[in-house]
Amino acid sequence: MIKLIVLDVDGTLTDGGIIYDASGVESKCFNVKDGFAIVSWMRLGMKAAIITGRTSAVVAKRAQELGISHLYQGVKDKAACLQTILEAEGLSLENVAAIGDDLNDYGMLRDAKRAFIPADASTLIDEVADVRLSRAGGRGAVAEMIEMILSDQNMMAEYLAPWKK
Repeated sequence: MIKLIVLDVDGTLTDGGIIYDASGVESKCFNVKDGFAIVSWMRLGMKAAIITGRTSAVVAKRAQELGISHLYQGVKDKAACLQTILEAEGLSLENVAAIGDDLNDYGMLRDAKRAFIPADASTLIDEVADVRLSRAGGRGAVAEMIEMILSDQNMMAEYLAPWKK
């Protein structure tokens, strides 16, 4: 059973664009549907983690806003970082679904029980992906992944219950 989702940021939670203003302040555009799905996933008692190769105050803010405590930035070896999270949570790779979009996600995707990539992910990681989603990074790909996992685990009724009152 998948109990932990591991999320890349640039190209997955965002469309991959990095915007700097004239002062050099970075901004990113996150999809509210992804955020809502992540929060709803965690309300079911599931876990979420962000592992990203870059370091950004904007990502820290988004993780805090969503209630994601496992935030790892500036990571060069995402597969090793995933092992650290599994040890902390007492989980195994059998409990993990991961989503990423490029070569720096390869090891993490390879090791996860289920590997998802956005519609616009690099074709160089197709060989480690179980599912190429229909939605692009930053355009609801994470929400699509979560809904697919919950459906496969027969948890959609539980996921929808709070909204059907």
